[in-house]
Amino acid sequence: MSQFQGCGTALVTPFHSDQSLDEASLRKLVRRQIEAGIHFLVPCGTTGESPTLTHAEHLRVVEITLEEAQGKVPVLAGAGGYNTAEVIALAKELEALGADGLLSVTPYYNKPTQEGLYQHYKAIAASVKLPIVVYSVAGRTGVNVEPSTLRRLAEIENIVGVKEASGNVAQMANICATLPESFDVLSGDDAITIALAGLGGKGIISVASNEIPAVMAGIAQHCLNGDFPAARALQRQWLALMEVNFVESNPIPVKAAMARMGLLEPVWRLPLVPPSDAAMSKIEAVLSSTGLITN
Repeated sequence: MSQFQGCGTALVTPFHSDQSLDEASLRKLVRRQIEAGIHFLVPCGTTGESPTLTHAEHLRVVEITLEEAQGKVPVLAGAGGYNTAEVIALAKELEALGADGLLSVTPYYNKPTQEGLYQHYKAIAASVKLPIVVYSVAGRTGVNVEPSTLRRLAEIENIVGVKEASGNVAQMANICATLPESFDVLSGDDAITIALAGLGGKGIISVASNEIPAVMAGIAQHCLNGDFPAARALQRQWLALMEVNFVESNPIPVKAAMARMGLLEPVWRLPLVPPSDAAMSKIEAVLSSTGLITN
């Protein structure tokens, strides 16, 4: 099995009330994930508020994750951006730290062509030996990685998969049907993990697993085992949580939920702000109905 199959948690980054990095809470969160049976960890992605982390903080978050993982689970570190040279420099530093792989979101705002995307990822792949998972999320970046581009990228030895968060199930079907079986197609949306698995997907990079790591690891494992009835039973039980995590921009809701669960302080960095009262009411209602909080 590939080291990036199953459920990987897109880790949130906890902060103190003074906005500084909460290293102690981060260590506890990583240990909680591993104890719950998560398959791999993904620090410093969008869910980890990576755009607001300093360079030193980015490296420190990955370093702490690696220290706590102790090789028990792989660490797929975030390394994306709109400046290829800067991404390459970061990728080299993460490789030196001991990361097991890189999750690299497409360049955003400058909206490269498909050829530009290909050359971007080709250059990153040439700079390191680490396996690379492409992150395609057009709703956030404004650019889609088309199946034809992924097929070209899959020919590069250390480009091993894609986190597919386009929301386009037809595109996902095309990718699963036309790329090599060895190329890992991972869902970027919790709610469609099972749908993508049915098409040939290999798992999920999950937001909800911050809250319910054992459940999301279970859904992914059931899918890998071909036990879709068991996966659907868990999906029905937890779908409301998967949906409420996006009642406002991620990671606002998931951090609010985790704060109510006593896992971290409710702190975000601007431009993210705490959830509105209406959103918080919805979050608390779901947490209460699922038994994640009792008051």
